[in-house]
Amino acid sequence: MAFVLALAVLLSVTGCAELITVTSPQRNVNVTVGGSLRLQCSFISTTPETTSLVVMWNFVEKSSSSLKQIYYSQADQDVVPPEYKGRLSLPPAHGTGGNVSIGLGDMQTADSGLYTCEVRNSPDIGGKTEASIIVRVLEPPSAPFCAVHGDVAVGHLVTLTCHSEKGSPPPTYTWIRLDQARARQPIMARVTQTGILEIRNISEFKFGEYQCTSTNAVGTSTCMVELSQEAEDGVIAGAVIGALLGCLLIALVVWFIAHQVKKHRYSAVKTPAAEIKGSSRPPPATSAVSMEMSSPSHDSTHGDDDEARA
Repeated sequence: MAFVLALAVLLSVTGCAELITVTSPQRNVNVTVGGSLRLQCSFISTTPETTSLVVMWNFVEKSSSSLKQIYYSQADQDVVPPEYKGRLSLPPAHGTGGNVSIGLGDMQTADSGLYTCEVRNSPDIGGKTEASIIVRVLEPPSAPFCAVHGDVAVGHLVTLTCHSEKGSPPPTYTWIRLDQARARQPIMARVTQTGILEIRNISEFKFGEYQCTSTNAVGTSTCMVELSQEAEDGVIAGAVIGALLGCLLIALVVWFIAHQVKKHRYSAVKTPAAEIKGSSRPPPATSAVSMEMSSPSHDSTHGDDDEARA
């Protein structure tokens, strides 16, 4: 690379090198999400021959410093990365009329950043070879989410929050209060850039419906929240019901465990009792029969002895 630059400087000094000029009428381009745009770029070369023409389009994402090549062409051989196929329209063949503009479709917020067009056409190896364009992809705010935080009661601090998940540029937030006649009432409280509204020492006059509006350059979106004593009562009632259900669940678990323990103990006691009962059974009847059969033989023995004595 250093050798090529040195050669270019040497040729320029000696007058053997020609200069190329690359320009773009665009500096900043805005496009909405899902839209299309054309990035314009043209060049002027000292030679009409374009067989050695090299065209490159590079992109640096807004949230990153890494460079990504989205288009490359040399000798009319076009190279487009897979993620840009179907989204990128090619420039005219051979750089006709010095036009090397490209088109991009289905733009997303990740496509915001710096696009650079670079052209080289030998023997023009010096001069202004690049032109850059800043692209901003704009997105309307998504539907915001409103919420109430704190004890909704007279004299307490209540905080209202409002936030849109999407939006480019980042949206700003405003709050208003609607009275019973649906008339807009100003709010004498501080609203942060992130959509937080703090109502200190709330009174009954501050109860009602509150509307948050999320706004940026390409759209607005709103959400509503009710600020009333009834809302707090509903929250308390919900908390009480939840606590009761939790207690009921705990009671059922305790009952189930106690029932299982009792069942296990009953089984453990019943088994030894059955074993004891089995061991105390009377002897079989055959023993008594055998004893009765043995008795006559014993008596006959005694008879024989008596006869011998006589």
